[in-house]
Amino acid sequence: MTNSSATGPSGTRPDAWTVRGIGRDEFPEVARVVGEALLSPTDVETRVERLLPITGGSGLDRILVAVDGDEVVGAVNSFDFEMAMPGGPRQVAAVTGVGVWPTHRRRGVLSALMRRQLADLHAAGESVAALWASEGGIYGRFGYGAASMEAELSVASPYAVLRADAPRDPELTVRLSDPGSVRAEMEALFRREAATRIGRFQRSEAWWDRVLRDESSERGGQGPLRAVVVSGPDGPQGYALYRVRGEWGATGPLGELRVQEMVSTTPAARVALYEHVFSRDLVARIVLDSTAMDDPLWTLAADRQRIGAVPGTALWVRLVDVRAALAERAYAAPVEAVVEVTDRHAPWNAGRWSLKADREGARAEATESGPDLSLDVSQLGAAYLGQNTLSAQLAAGVLTEHTPGAAERLDAALRVPHAPLCAVIF
Repeated sequence: MTNSSATGPSGTRPDAWTVRGIGRDEFPEVARVVGEALLSPTDVETRVERLLPITGGSGLDRILVAVDGDEVVGAVNSFDFEMAMPGGPRQVAAVTGVGVWPTHRRRGVLSALMRRQLADLHAAGESVAALWASEGGIYGRFGYGAASMEAELSVASPYAVLRADAPRDPELTVRLSDPGSVRAEMEALFRREAATRIGRFQRSEAWWDRVLRDESSERGGQGPLRAVVVSGPDGPQGYALYRVRGEWGATGPLGELRVQEMVSTTPAARVALYEHVFSRDLVARIVLDSTAMDDPLWTLAADRQRIGAVPGTALWVRLVDVRAALAERAYAAPVEAVVEVTDRHAPWNAGRWSLKADREGARAEATESGPDLSLDVSQLGAAYLGQNTLSAQLAAGVLTEHTPGAAERLDAALRVPHAPLCAVIF
């Protein structure tokens, strides 16, 4: 049992909280607290039934709680994911299940939990953490940086047309099925994509159960989940999961088709999937949830100005161990730079780090040399996946460049060929 305390905004010391692990019989209390904090509409028993299979896969020993006497008043958890990062798949602490009981907010509970979790992850040798934020103003102060964005795309049916030169393969077949009957094909296709697409994580059977869960009470007026699989002579090349909602107006059908997930291994398979969902009868609007910012539709659409886009922040990244995280990453160009990092919650990260990297590998070491850049660990996390640039942060005035051009050179080395995509909130 470890005692943790936090310092409030005024510099005074609020309540001291005991932060500790849990026993298996305490998991319902964790579900109760987190569900209340996140305004979950389901009862505790249902939450436990749904969460325990995926939480137990990473181990309940990753859950931390804050207690007030004998009462659990806050919790935080992390999954042990294999996630594709720049340079290949590796273990990432996927932070989840963060919540504080409403009567105990703004008393240092969350700070105590986050600091303890960070120390535990570092002690276990984990170098990178990632999360989805329910509120964007919370996690920057704990060293997380907004590292990726995704977008909901929509297009009205009359304009859901691809270019004439879009790659089409007449040998491909399209099959519409119940998801359960093609689950094995989807799992195999996703496994291939998740090995290389930055932000994707490999799914356990329990995670597939969650993705494919199709209870009528949660459809929001939409129909059952459908799966369409595109195959060629050598087997499946792509799939999409979607729902449709039938609706009629005075002038005719106003139905909506909403794509939950789309995965493809070839450009022609992607085209076949688009043209399937675009061609469904009685559909007036097609929506694609959680697409990458460089989704191929932007290139393939006959009139891209007809695409509506609602972008949103996706993954927040925290460098738990700056030295290790910089050394593990792949780099697109040679670079040498000294980066000065501030980190109020992880003193082992604070200081100057000499980075020497090229396409063959990287090395990061502590140094006393003068810095080329000075920044907070959250700003380094924001640039880590390669979608956001240090140059943009420099222009915003939130980091300091001591050597002219240092941010631009490091951006060139951090560049990745495709925008990150996670798409499944954990």
